[in-house]
Amino acid sequence: MSQQTSILLNNLTAISPIDGRYWNQVQVLSNYFSEYALIKYRVQVEVEYFIQLTKIPDVKPLNHLNKEDEHSKLREIYTKFDESDALKIKQTEKTTNHDIKAVEYFIKEKMQKDFQYSEVITEFIHFGLTSQDINNTAIPLSIIEAVEQQMVPQLKSSILEPLKSFAQQWRDVSMLARTHGQPATPTTVGKEFMVFIERLENQIIQLNSLPHTCKFGGATGNLNAHHVSYPQVKWVEFSESFVKTLHPNLKRMRFTTQIEHYDNVAALLDCFKRINTILIDLCRDIWTYISMEYFNQKLIKGEVGSSTMPHKVNPIDFENAEGNMGVANALYEHLSAKLPISRLQRDLTDSTVLRSIGVPFGHTLLSLKSIQRGLSKLVLNEANISKDLDSNWAVVSEAIQTILRREGFPKPYEALKELTRVSGSKKISQDDIHNFVDSLSIPDDIKSELKKITPFNYIGIISAFN
Repeated sequence: MSQQTSILLNNLTAISPIDGRYWNQVQVLSNYFSEYALIKYRVQVEVEYFIQLTKIPDVKPLNHLNKEDEHSKLREIYTKFDESDALKIKQTEKTTNHDIKAVEYFIKEKMQKDFQYSEVITEFIHFGLTSQDINNTAIPLSIIEAVEQQMVPQLKSSILEPLKSFAQQWRDVSMLARTHGQPATPTTVGKEFMVFIERLENQIIQLNSLPHTCKFGGATGNLNAHHVSYPQVKWVEFSESFVKTLHPNLKRMRFTTQIEHYDNVAALLDCFKRINTILIDLCRDIWTYISMEYFNQKLIKGEVGSSTMPHKVNPIDFENAEGNMGVANALYEHLSAKLPISRLQRDLTDSTVLRSIGVPFGHTLLSLKSIQRGLSKLVLNEANISKDLDSNWAVVSEAIQTILRREGFPKPYEALKELTRVSGSKKISQDDIHNFVDSLSIPDDIKSELKKITPFNYIGIISAFN
């Protein structure tokens, strides 16, 4: 057994690949989901709550602080918050063994030392609150901002924008469709990209419609300590108004236990899981098209596809994305299933689970960037697509039998089935189709109409998307 030594955390020693190998690609999310970020968001919630208390006339010890210059000074506690502040809080936590209490002590000390606030004033930090009022407000706030500022913009720029470009560029390029892996009614390359665009845009609409909720109601959700201290204050209205000052889309739940019920967080995680599932579908389709040589990949100088096969140009970006989205979805599923469940008024399982909430977002962000790289390498191989279409004239049989039905021809489906359902190396050619049409007892103008149908022009309606 090798000797164990104490080593410092860095990109090489991190256990999670998100914090190691892939750190450079996902580090922006540390502004929302790291331990440092969580502490900073907690400080922000505590400070903003204190500022709102100064605006309540009945809270007389704070009335003199209800000034814009005082509020600006207080906000600098979190706007100028840095790593040294976070480390100080972590050091205090070693003594308190309680993360939120360490935050409270940090803010109190800051106020007394930097602003010369009295202890009477600083005792209104964390007034009437429990830890989960801070956590269950700070964490939803971090999720909202991460989704709005990073995840959705990345989804749009990395995936939707290039897909829309492809859809327009290749909207008229006919392509053989495949159902059950077999040749089927033709489509266009552009339309097949529109399928994924529509699916993703629908998910973004659903994502944007989801409420972002928090818990801010004291030890067991009833604002007991607030009400017993200042019964004349409308604390429910105050609390609901307060969380809106943090973010206009943040909504306080009126009826909670000690913790937020997480139902809406679960819905958000499920929505990201569906987005990833759609993107896995996209990756597998493109991977298959590359293997069919419908797409080639641009060569990257110096890149190696195999340690032993020099010719390989692998679709690794789509494979890496698929793998990372699988990891993300496993975590999304666990979090969405676990978080809404808590014994009685609260157990601690949500706390430890929530510490991993940034991980699936990290794997998702990594996947979006991988897909973006993969899409940027795609080169359409129209020659192979055309060759495949020309080798599969049997697919126009649907069109022919449908027109024959229109004309009242007896049993057209059965007639085309007899002609086209072949096995082995036998392929139905253009001549086979035209000879069949010529053999039919139908007017010449109908025969002419049928002969104009080809695998290249039998593509349906393609003008319905922009």
